[in-house]
Parts: sequence; structure tokens; C-alpha cells
Amino acid sequence: MRIILMGPPGAGKGTQAEQLAARYGIPHISTGDMLRQAVKDATPMGRQAKTYMDSGALVPDDVTIGAVAERLARADCGKGFLLDGFPRTIAQAEALAGILRDLGVALNGVVDIELGSEALIERLTGRRVCRRCAATYHIANRPPVRAGLCDKCGGELYQRGDDSIATARNRLDVYQKQTQPLIAYYSQAGLLRQIPGAADPESVFQAICAVFE
Repeated sequence: MRIILMGPPGAGKGTQAEQLAARYGIPHISTGDMLRQAVKDATPMGRQAKTYMDSGALVPDDVTIGAVAERLARADCGKGFLLDGFPRTIAQAEALAGILRDLGVALNGVVDIELGSEALIERLTGRRVCRRCAATYHIANRPPVRAGLCDKCGGELYQRGDDSIATARNRLDVYQKQTQPLIAYYSQAGLLRQIPGAADPESVFQAICAVFE
């Protein structure tokens, strides 16, 4: 099973990726984790990526694409893979198509988890973090027993700066501008499957599995 998982911040993509990888026995490959592993393994692309990552610069497309090619050629991807965070642009999607042709395989599908902007903002801005032990809560989905206090250590819960409404809206705007061309690209290729993300995580998971099974 070879899947690309797409979805805006707050759509529950991480939860679904973990479950799908376990269900199909395939590796969950996120761009960040992949690059960090390539650096750790000191692969040719990992050494290139390290020079950019160490300076805080964005890793160029050619290096990221090379790291993806290295990763997908590994033995654990023989039964398939789940890509998360790649591709992000049409150029990356076309490069991925070339990598898969070279490997003699093809995508089974591209899943896009859909959720309205207001629901996404509620999810993104509802997170609270303990100042003392860093445990995380959500005021709607996973509230603490005592409002404003951590269940584990009693520490004060606070909202991180990057969980503010303004930041959440900006993150969603950036995602929509970046992703819309990809949605059209994979839709035209007949690979895109859009799954409503408003239901509970288990229902969303079953809906995704139904697409492939």
C-alpha cells in the first residue's frame, strides 16, 4: 500500500497516519523525521541536508527529493509506505512520480482529510500545556479535571504563542495556498480521495480504510 496523506493543521493527520501505518504494516514517513534520520545515518543527502538544517535554512527541493528517493529505496518500503508532508509542491509531486517510476511502483491513492476552517481553528487554539511537566490538554476534547491545572502535577496550564487564533489562521492560509495546486494535480490523475474529518478519529480511520479495501 503506497499512500500520500494530506490534511490541514488540526485535521488529525498524525493520529490517522499512525493507525494506517500499523494497519497495513508500512512505514510512516514524514519529511522532518526522514531528513533527521538521513542526517543521523550520514547518507549523501543527509550530509547535504545537515548543512542547511544546522544554519536554520530551508532544505532545498533537490536535497529533500534526494532524501525521499533514498528512503523509498529501503527494504522496509517493499510492501509500501505512507508519505506525510511530502510532496508540498507540484515540482515535488512530479519528482515523486519519477522516483516511483524508477522503483517500478505506483501510488494507490492520495487521501485528503477535509475539515472546515472554524473547526480547525477550534482544535488548534484549544491546546493547553503544563508549564511544569509539559503535559498537553485540549479544552474541548481532552480537558483537565480542574480547569487551568495539570492532572499529573498540578502545574499551571497555558496557551502557547503558536496556538493563538492569529497564528492558527495564518497556518491554515499558508496550507491552503500551498496545497490547492496539489489537490488539483492528484484529482486530475484520478488518485485523490477526500475524507470528511469532522467525525471521531475512529470513524475517519474506517472511512480511509474503506477507500482502499
